[in-house]
Amino acid sequence: MENQQQAEAKMPLCPSSRPELPNSVVFGVIRGSVEKPRVNYLKQPEPVTKEVIALAEPVTPTEVFRTASPCEESSCQHFDGQDCQLAKRVVDQLPSVSQKLPACSIRNECRWWAQEGSSACFRCPQVITDSYGTSEQWTQVATPTNN
Repeated sequence: MENQQQAEAKMPLCPSSRPELPNSVVFGVIRGSVEKPRVNYLKQPEPVTKEVIALAEPVTPTEVFRTASPCEESSCQHFDGQDCQLAKRVVDQLPSVSQKLPACSIRNECRWWAQEGSSACFRCPQVITDSYGTSEQWTQVATPTNN
């Protein structure tokens, strides 16, 4: 168990993970509108707990929070064996929504930052894990490609 925790601690963080995954942290709160959501970044990531999850009620936690957890790599449908294809699609297909790097508390551990650099960060504030007002463009970005 301790070796698994040490290995997960060394894994880069996925900034678009599910809160129910092991070692998840909240690093942002969703604000704005359904049509134009934006992430407000926390100064420090907070562990996902039952109490934090309860704060999102009556909606799902991923409609309220951005969470990160150790990258699942080969267990993730977006990972091609080397890179996160979701991060690549976000950079390739979504417009920048920030002119400067957001004040993100997980950047140094973030897979998207390590892989795509500031281009991912300029688009990150618009990424919502569960969004029900999504456009066709969002659907295409979020849909995994066959690896």
